[in-house]
Amino acid sequence: MLIASTPFSFKGQGYLGKIYRPYISVLITSERIDEWIPTEMIVDSGADYTLLPRKYAQILSVNLLKDAYIQETSGVGGKERVYLCKNIMRLKIGSWEKVIPVGFLSRDDIPGLLGRLACLEALKLTMVDLKTILEK
Repeated sequence: MLIASTPFSFKGQGYLGKIYRPYISVLITSERIDEWIPTEMIVDSGADYTLLPRKYAQILSVNLLKDAYIQETSGVGGKERVYLCKNIMRLKIGSWEKVIPVGFLSRDDIPGLLGRLACLEALKLTMVDLKTILEK
């Protein structure tokens, strides 16, 4: 069953060629708010779990000091503090919905990353012809 088919977004011309990113529109909510919040995230099959900028903790009414487990993580950009939360965020892509774990970064200058744990690993992901296809 097709969940989403989204074209990559052109981000600019680099030394090696044109740069495209696999952004996807998703809706997020938590048990603490009564609305779906639209956001765009990069589909990142290399991310262990879904990560959001810090501002989304406030939007979803998550108290990072009370609700989260703090962990240091490493990636291409170096080390970062991540606030990990279980069973707080509900994600919707097309008609597919699921409560997933989420990490909040301590900064807001990065895009959200849609990761594997309880999300991409539950779906069939195909990236072809500058398009992201998610199927159940």
